[in-house]
Amino acid sequence: MKAKYLNPFTDFGFKKIFGEEASKPQLIDFLNSLLPERDQIVELTFKNNEQLGFTPYDRKAIYDIYCENQNGEKFIVELQKAKQNYFRERTIYYSTFPIREQAEKGIWNYNLKAVYCIGVLDFTFDDYESEPEKSEVVHTINLKNQHGKVFYDKLTYIYLEMPNFKKEEHELATRLDKWLYFIKNLEDFQNIPELFKDEVFTHAFQIAELAKMDREDWERYEYSLKVFRDNKATYDYAVETAHEEGLLKGMQEGLKEGMVKGIQEGLEKGIQEGLKEGQRNIARQAKMMGLDIASIQKLTGLSEEEIMNL
Repeated sequence: MKAKYLNPFTDFGFKKIFGEEASKPQLIDFLNSLLPERDQIVELTFKNNEQLGFTPYDRKAIYDIYCENQNGEKFIVELQKAKQNYFRERTIYYSTFPIREQAEKGIWNYNLKAVYCIGVLDFTFDDYESEPEKSEVVHTINLKNQHGKVFYDKLTYIYLEMPNFKKEEHELATRLDKWLYFIKNLEDFQNIPELFKDEVFTHAFQIAELAKMDREDWERYEYSLKVFRDNKATYDYAVETAHEEGLLKGMQEGLKEGMVKGIQEGLEKGIQEGLKEGQRNIARQAKMMGLDIASIQKLTGLSEEEIMNL
């Protein structure tokens, strides 16, 4: 069945729903569903999503969405489709820009406004050791001391692991549940479910309707969708290939060190090698299409040197 609404996991789709001036009510509502009652947002202002270093030689940061609320607090919102080895480090690096830009010349008391980094992830972290952490959707991180007490409450990282969100429509209990269900299932909807017929969600569906796009937006969406599908196909192929290669290698190594351990190591190595080659293929295509290095880095997770050498 032909899709009626855009795919929100594409760069274009995510920014269309949340990152444009006309989409501000949706972004405010979505962010408020993540924040405690005392920190609710009344108004947002979009800021330049390209952050430069102090000199032309410094590395810069390009956010999907960067905005500021009525109290001067900063919000970085990122959609991340493919797993990256150092994604956490990247978000921490990104958070340094809105902290640093608050510095004032002359006499200044260092009183900073809060910074929130929110990642909507189409994958799960694989280093959680136990439940419920492994299967949780929302992971909220603050700076804490050795006793678990919050040391600094003005820097918050929130990661939403979308594959862990498995609720059905009748199980949705909170506003955040509704947003996660909307994001995960939007492309499959043919009609607006009854629970989404309030003003904010109705507007979101209208913005996401493919038939209402002009030619320029349609072309941008088609390109973004192609990148998303190529990336997903590469990942799926890498996992499948790695499974086959890992199984063979595991059987061989299992004769020496135990079959279970060998299969696990083969799978892990095969998946990593397959994903890396898939990222290189996407980078090659993007270079041929004229995409700039910074955008290719964001798309693939490859370093500037790796991209330049392709």
